[in-house]
Amino acid sequence: MAWTLYQTLIAVLMVITGSINTISTKWADKTQSKGRENGNKTVHEFDHPFVQSAGMFLGEITCLLAYSVILIFYKNVKKVDPENLPDIVKGEKFNPFIFFLPALLDMAATTTMYIGLTMTFASSFQMLRGALIVFTGLLTITILKRKLKAFQWVGIFVIIVGLATVGSNDFLKKGTGNEHGTGSMITGDVLIILAQILTAFQMIVEEKFLTGKNIPPLQAVGYEGLFGFMIASLLLIPLYYIKVMKDGQLLPIEDTYDAFLQIMNNPQTAAAIGGNVVSIAFFNFAGISVTKEISATTRTVLDSIRTLVIWLFSLAVQWETYATLQLFGFILLVTGIMIHNDVLFRPFLISRGYIVDDSDRYNMINGTGPNSQANTVDDNDDEE
Repeated sequence: MAWTLYQTLIAVLMVITGSINTISTKWADKTQSKGRENGNKTVHEFDHPFVQSAGMFLGEITCLLAYSVILIFYKNVKKVDPENLPDIVKGEKFNPFIFFLPALLDMAATTTMYIGLTMTFASSFQMLRGALIVFTGLLTITILKRKLKAFQWVGIFVIIVGLATVGSNDFLKKGTGNEHGTGSMITGDVLIILAQILTAFQMIVEEKFLTGKNIPPLQAVGYEGLFGFMIASLLLIPLYYIKVMKDGQLLPIEDTYDAFLQIMNNPQTAAAIGGNVVSIAFFNFAGISVTKEISATTRTVLDSIRTLVIWLFSLAVQWETYATLQLFGFILLVTGIMIHNDVLFRPFLISRGYIVDDSDRYNMINGTGPNSQANTVDDNDDEE
């Protein structure tokens, strides 16, 4: 069945805004501008992952604004009864504080990823996020006490091989196009993978708290963004007074005033931060729309495409150099994700009659069986 114009537009919007989100974050890391005096150096790189994390949550809050505007439009302009509201705004009453713990985990994961991004390539950052499927699967077994299907285990194995390949590429790669050495890149890769463990816990917590509740995805993303922004903003206060050794001197873990000075003094830094905030809002909206209008499987494929876009962009602007090993790792990761999400091989074998499609055929990302995530969890793809 051919896509409608609207479906095509939201699919393109998801790929573009998802790519912009990672690219703009890395772009901000690479800009230099005048900030607070740092010894005898006032012009320095923008190294503020906690501020960027707060900016991401600020972007997610706009989803709550979008939800409110759409709800008001249907209720007050189109005069639609509450029972007949579209799914995008139709839901039940709930306690917003159920999003506090997921937001806390999201904030910790996002900040850890952003710290890792300052140390490695944008393409490696995006590819290594595929580790989320591995850790979510393991937590599903240990915490939710559910079993994974054979094809999901195969997918996880291929993903692990792909992750090892991408990590090996960073270990072997010279520092061309990157201001950090090999050791720094490996540290960044490790932090990104550790962040996926936190995100996996976030998804499990969301499923525990949100399963059985009919909460519109835009509202869910917005509330998680609201609590995440509040937590991140409050955290910026003690982080300013806690000092660590940086460049041979004691400096705050996160100097928010320095971040604002740099944003104001360099239009490129401001544009990069603005791109991060705006893109995450549109990316979440587009991702939710793709899931509802087309399928969650399509969303998985599009997410792989944006990883490719980020890698090609990084090569084009010479943020990194081409490596066949990284291409091989990317292919393995995409293949593993597709196998795990029941997109490759098994559907083909079923269509050819080689295996029987039993009644409990399902996959986690589509939310079609007993091992599925809650719909709200699947729709909440914070990019982060």
